[in-house]
Amino acid sequence: MPTRYDNRLILLNKDELYMKFIEERNLKSIRQYGTGTLKYPTVDELQDITSLRHIWKTGDRYFKLAIKHYGSAQYWWVIALFNQKPTEANVTVGDLIYIPTPLEAILRVYNKG
Repeated sequence: MPTRYDNRLILLNKDELYMKFIEERNLKSIRQYGTGTLKYPTVDELQDITSLRHIWKTGDRYFKLAIKHYGSAQYWWVIALFNQKPTEANVTVGDLIYIPTPLEAILRVYNKG
């Protein structure tokens, strides 16, 4: 199943600034991911997506919604990205949150990026 790390540039960091860190941990390099860019789905792409509505309440977290609706916490970012609110700090109690379904369909859209 696609992840948010698909289609991202992977950099191997061998910069001198990190050499002590690399040597202390007996590493050859440090793997870093380039900043990914995911776009909001177009109107055409949304045709296969259904959205469940959820009113944000005290104690809500993206990972909890992902477990409930997708069966896995690892897809918290799908809900965050779909709502264009990258962290829970961007959500207020009473906000309407949309949970895109089916998961496979929205992942196909995001994996095109």
